[in-house]
Amino acid sequence: MILEWEGGQRFRASTPAGSQVLDGERVAGASPTDALLAALAACMGIDIVDILRKGRQELKACRIESSGTRRDTPPRRFTGVHLMIEVKGSNLNYDKVQRAVELSRTTYCSVWNSMAPDIDLVVEVRVINREPKQTQGNRP
Repeated sequence: MILEWEGGQRFRASTPAGSQVLDGERVAGASPTDALLAALAACMGIDIVDILRKGRQELKACRIESSGTRRDTPPRRFTGVHLMIEVKGSNLNYDKVQRAVELSRTTYCSVWNSMAPDIDLVVEVRVINREPKQTQGNRP
């Protein structure tokens, strides 16, 4: 990855897959701390989706809301992170979803496991099961 200053508090992060702007003023892009929350949510989301698919769960959607609490004084690092993970599908097993979240948190998510170990991580899980759509047609 290459990071280049674009003026003010803006930097462009470039990888072979593309680029994004990070902006400490949150005008042209996400702040670095917002990007960290997004990276954490994405890392856990990737793990959760992968684990549930391998477990043959009928997953249709995954949405994660993230927020954090930071110190008031420098370094203004995170002291707490809250994730609300919502998965939607058909016949989803709540225990399997919880297990996928726990495996991501304890084993697979490299972003979470790179953060300070004293950060309080609160994860809420919402599972929404939708009935399979009925097909209309002639019945035998």
